[in-house]
Amino acid sequence: MQIKDSVIVVTGASEGIGLATAKVLSEKGAKVVLAARSVETLKKVEEEIPNSFAIPTDMREPSDITVLIDTAKKKFGRIDVLINNAGQGLRSSVEKLNIDDYKNVMELNVFAVVRTMQAVIPIMREQGKGMILNVSSMVSKNYFPDLAGYSSTKYALNAISLTAREELAPDGIVVSVFHPKMTATEFGQNALGEKYVSSAGRPGMTVDSAEDVARKIAEQIETEAPEAMMT
Repeated sequence: MQIKDSVIVVTGASEGIGLATAKVLSEKGAKVVLAARSVETLKKVEEEIPNSFAIPTDMREPSDITVLIDTAKKKFGRIDVLINNAGQGLRSSVEKLNIDDYKNVMELNVFAVVRTMQAVIPIMREQGKGMILNVSSMVSKNYFPDLAGYSSTKYALNAISLTAREELAPDGIVVSVFHPKMTATEFGQNALGEKYVSSAGRPGMTVDSAEDVARKIAEQIETEAPEAMMT
């Protein structure tokens, strides 16, 4: 998928991986639609990133998702790429997992992604092409204590993404999934459940920058690989 001149929607674009990805895509010539809850922060980001257009969106609200996709389509006439990046962490043992917290994270990490995919698929089908890139996590490839709730949302996302890739291939729609490792963002601090303990600085533990992750995501858009991860 060519990035230059493409219309790309990025959710969770006000900070972390989403913000870095929006910047990289803009530098590569894309028209970037920024989606996040914080109106003030999003407005500042819009002012900083050339060729960007902010649409305040609470991804847990189905009506907000509808407005996001409809507004982006009306503004630019098409949507070439959707990057489902918005998500939240959850740290707890299975024994003590708070079901309300689990539902809350599932709503954002899985249900919101499916709703956004469902909103954009008809547009991309009519165009005859498009790409959906869902941001998962390397925890979905492993089994870490206290991360069962969070990682299970990403296991689900992997299955949804790769199944949709097969289903939508005849329509010219590519669906891919990206797996970041530990990244230098505020993700852990914003997680629900028990307090995250940073692994930064531990022997053998590397932490990627959001910018490096963003460049890898841009590379995956260009190659249309089914899965990609940081090496």
